[in-house]
Amino acid sequence: MKRNILLHPDPRLKKLCAPVTDLTDELRALADDMLETMYHAPGVGLAAPQVGVLQRLIVLDCVKGDTEPARPLIMFNPEIVSASDETSVYEEGCLSIPEQFADVTRPSEVEVRWTDRDGKEQTEVFTGLWATCAQHEIDHLDGKLFIDYLKPLKRQMITRKMVKFKRELARA
Repeated sequence: MKRNILLHPDPRLKKLCAPVTDLTDELRALADDMLETMYHAPGVGLAAPQVGVLQRLIVLDCVKGDTEPARPLIMFNPEIVSASDETSVYEEGCLSIPEQFADVTRPSEVEVRWTDRDGKEQTEVFTGLWATCAQHEIDHLDGKLFIDYLKPLKRQMITRKMVKFKRELARA
């Protein structure tokens, strides 16, 4: 089931999310809904707080184009266990901040540990877009948005645009 994505500014997007302590069928269904929502948007990642659920759950699929099969990942309680000193810059966007993009510098490689939908612990090293996306989505679980990496003036400008955008949506 496709879910509604919260738009910035929304106080729920700035909250620290609770760890998943019991992997229930409801949480697995939420993860499936989040994948459907992410693909429909379309996006490459989505965090539970973006659909109004303050739990540590993210979904990712950074495969682009039709040359490779999709690789949906569901991560409960994801955490970065190590990050490279080397950095890379990606133009990031966010489904909660539509049509706004900015360059963000992050570690170019991260090792992430998480629990999969079957309750098994997984660890993987991500590079490139996958590394950026994993960091971006894990930030959401800590109440941090990509615009928090920007200079205050640019962040305020994007926030003002989003307030206006939300007002226009409410009138429609």
